[in-house]
Amino acid sequence: MRATLIYGAGDVRIEEVPDPRIEHPTDAVVRVVRSCVCGSDLWPYASRPASEHGDRIGHEFLGVVEQAGSDLSRVRTGDLVIAPFVYSDNTCQFCQEGLQTSCEHGGTWGADGVDGGQGELVRVPQADGTLVTIPSTQDSSLLASLLTLSDVFCTGHHAATTAGVNERTTVTVVGDGAVGLSAVLAAKRLGAERIILMGRHPDRTDLGIEFGATDIVAERGDEGIEKVRELTSGAGTHAVLECVGTKPALDTCVGVVRAGGTISRVGAPQYSEGPLGRPVFMRNIAITGGVAPARNYIEELLPDVLDGTIQPGRVFDRTIDLDGVPDGYQAMADRKALKVLVAF
Repeated sequence: MRATLIYGAGDVRIEEVPDPRIEHPTDAVVRVVRSCVCGSDLWPYASRPASEHGDRIGHEFLGVVEQAGSDLSRVRTGDLVIAPFVYSDNTCQFCQEGLQTSCEHGGTWGADGVDGGQGELVRVPQADGTLVTIPSTQDSSLLASLLTLSDVFCTGHHAATTAGVNERTTVTVVGDGAVGLSAVLAAKRLGAERIILMGRHPDRTDLGIEFGATDIVAERGDEGIEKVRELTSGAGTHAVLECVGTKPALDTCVGVVRAGGTISRVGAPQYSEGPLGRPVFMRNIAITGGVAPARNYIEELLPDVLDGTIQPGRVFDRTIDLDGVPDGYQAMADRKALKVLVAF
């Protein structure tokens, strides 16, 4: 089969790799129907050291079960399934607590001999626990929205949920990428009536307004903090959803959060230290978030996607085939695409 491999910064290739096969009775082999490039994929695309051997990449996909291991009882050949961005048994103590990202028997795509999600086929370990069966459909827009449940929309939902967003909560979303826009949509779904989106790309912030943002702040740094303060009569917002992953973004969150409020970080951190000293302590600011346990949220969010109540797939603004993946990475890195969908 063909799959995506990354060899170094800016070096993504499509190559022939061995077809996956059932290795354990709890495995399934899935033929990928839709995949995509994640914003977190851009970090290695920008900085990965060059190597003679490429690594498999990609962690968001949905597809059709081609083979099912003998121990599987939930997943059957022919099922259309969503694969969360980590695999898990969904039965261990952490999974039972809704933290499938810490599964005792789980792992990540593209590592330890497991296929990446940006390829034609994927061997899925712990398939009964990992995969979520969904109704078969040929609707391309619905497939796009269903794909967001593998990661990006669930990540936005995680940000809003862990921050305690509800109808009484004012919200600031820092970042107008696909996760930030998903966080806007999630906050709106949870009832927030005031949602400030901090972003400076009009095509993205326009979609943010359609998703539920009430205010747009294009300024950054101290100027952006002051603008949010002006919009909130100096107080800041109850919840701040950090959807970027950089230290300046976290500094902004501390600047715009209301005393007694919550900052939820879901942008993959590209820093080792942050502003967690006296200003956070003295203002009783809670810090939450983390890597989103998408498997815990899919079944909750699925009905609203299936009936069209929400359309998170609108974050995809470019569709390519597998051969177009290298150009898709470059388009996202150059900010010429918000999020690239790969259709097989």
